[in-house]
Amino acid sequence: MTSSRVLYLVACAAPPSQEVHTGIATAQAAGWDVCLVLTPSAARWLENDLPRLAEITGHPVRSAYKRPGEPDVLPAPDAILVAPATSNTINKWAQGISDTLALGLITEAIGLGVPLVALPYLNQAQAAHPAFARSVATLRASGVAVLLGEGGFVPHPARKGTLETFSWDAGVAALATVTP
Repeated sequence: MTSSRVLYLVACAAPPSQEVHTGIATAQAAGWDVCLVLTPSAARWLENDLPRLAEITGHPVRSAYKRPGEPDVLPAPDAILVAPATSNTINKWAQGISDTLALGLITEAIGLGVPLVALPYLNQAQAAHPAFARSVATLRASGVAVLLGEGGFVPHPARKGTLETFSWDAGVAALATVTP
């Protein structure tokens, strides 16, 4: 797909990442040129699908930092959607930890002023941890649209999550509220 609006879809290792092709198709239908970036764990989960995902995006799927001096293989993003965003990623992101490519990109994006949307996927026990609430507040204060609660993602009881509760549509729709 050719478009002037480039979206980095950053997917973490949570059950909805197994349906990331739905997120890609939803964003493409909204006019985005989608580049997929995976956390290392998500890349392991989707290992067998990586060639197909690269084909449907038209870009290599990235999950690791490039070596110094290597060219960037992805165009610069106009916006970033982190979906599904795990509690681990949200907590590390809020602390500025960049120990993976996915975290490095989204941590840097705050400072660069790239529009950011995070659509979490986690359970109620994870959401109840005091660090999580602080992390969400930090990200929101930094300009990240964190779609937590009604209209976004409502945490499910532990070990009772379903893919039906995850709305790729909500994540993509929120991009319109953060981009010109």
